[in-house]
Amino acid sequence: MPLHARKRPSRARRFLAGGATTVGTFALACSAALGAAQTAEAAPAASTPTVYTVQPGDHLASIARTLHVPGGWQAIATANHISSPYSIQPGQALTLPTGSTPATPAPATPAPSSTPPSSGQTYANNLDGWIRHALAIMAQNGIPGTYNGIHRNIIRESSGNPNAVNNWDSNAAAGHPSIGLLQVIQPTFNAYHVPGTSSNIYDPVANITAACNYAYHRYGSIDNVNSAY
Repeated sequence: MPLHARKRPSRARRFLAGGATTVGTFALACSAALGAAQTAEAAPAASTPTVYTVQPGDHLASIARTLHVPGGWQAIATANHISSPYSIQPGQALTLPTGSTPATPAPATPAPSSTPPSSGQTYANNLDGWIRHALAIMAQNGIPGTYNGIHRNIIRESSGNPNAVNNWDSNAAAGHPSIGLLQVIQPTFNAYHVPGTSSNIYDPVANITAACNYAYHRYGSIDNVNSAY
């Protein structure tokens, strides 16, 4: 019995059948490519770090509080390889940890009275470094004083402890305890604060410069101070 030849589908049917598969595959490929491109575009934005430019009066703790930095000032110090919370300078760019509130872009140039960040000068995070840093700022602001004069008064007032607080004298009784390396009360610190230094009275450099500025106006120089002042 002769075999009947199988009827081949028309060219149009073959095209439609194969075309449906081809179109479907192409659509899936386009969708995958578009998704990959969108992911690639989104990735840099998600990983872009938040940068904050240090302003006069800033210190790491105040920056951490203002920008709600996860981990506090220690996290900023770690992210920027900073050994001391007092070693930042106005104009310095800090990388903030993920989750920090983005900062408003800051002016490109610091205040004229601040310590120039371009000087490249760094100071040790100890009494010697604090005094030398303070002297550099004092020189820029026309405040007299010598290393020996500052050191002598610090040793008498606080024994070199930047966190020293006097809670027993008349100032403390009036609600203004003497604080820091040179035992400054808050109203005096506020009145004689040197622009470009921290607004934190416990900050060693800010405490020294404010005290020396007060001594300059009252006694001519910190060098002329030999007792409680």
